[in-house]
Amino acid sequence: MAGRQQVRATPPGRPQRRPVVALYERMVEAIRAGTYPPGSTLPTEPRLAAELGVSRPALREALILLQEDGVITVRRGVGRTVSHHPPPRGFEFLKPVELLLGEGRQVVTVPVARTREEPTDFSTQHLVLPAGGEVRFWESVIEIGGLPACLTQEWAADETLVELLPEAAEALDGPAARTASMLRLLLDAGRGLPLTGSSTIVATTLGRQRGAQLGRPAETPGVLVTQVVRLDRTPLLAAKHMLPPGAPALPVWQAR
Repeated sequence: MAGRQQVRATPPGRPQRRPVVALYERMVEAIRAGTYPPGSTLPTEPRLAAELGVSRPALREALILLQEDGVITVRRGVGRTVSHHPPPRGFEFLKPVELLLGEGRQVVTVPVARTREEPTDFSTQHLVLPAGGEVRFWESVIEIGGLPACLTQEWAADETLVELLPEAAEALDGPAARTASMLRLLLDAGRGLPLTGSSTIVATTLGRQRGAQLGRPAETPGVLVTQVVRLDRTPLLAAKHMLPPGAPALPVWQAR
């Protein structure tokens, strides 16, 4: 088809997946690559099946999954349209929370605290801290579309950063600290390095202080994501992300 790039098949070496899942992911990759841009109408079923080299029944099944997940919308008389804000990839990709939640939307990181404090049980548990030393602490409210969508608290040990990732330590003291999360600056400084993250997700309530920061009552339910980011096996950052009701969906992709 003129003007469209070829949709690539799944590269060899990946684990075998069900055909509908593989087709689903091919189409998601094509959308993210711009083959089918946000807001565009997908070709008709026969034409799309020919472009992808698949049967129409298989294509219909993948299209149903794409619609269920909000990647495409279907309107009578219009057809299948690629969503303007397709769901972002989940936590299998290490990504700053403001970008993960706000992809395609207006995002503002509002600094609440940029300071150093004595180690807490949480930071001591998750970071390598020198005896008697201080830990860097940041607190930020992530606003999406002008509304508070996440309260982020982050901890890092300066000594570890200076030793393993001095560019990040320098960035945390620079002007970008007022407009970004600690993780965002850490990932920018550590491009190309084997940074990994692990997270746990629990249901809880906001509590009085977090509720006040997010403009909600203390008893409001919320989702708390605890995250640790490492370089090889050494933890560089520990964080808590509190998401109130109404926050953008946080996708968690899973595969076996």
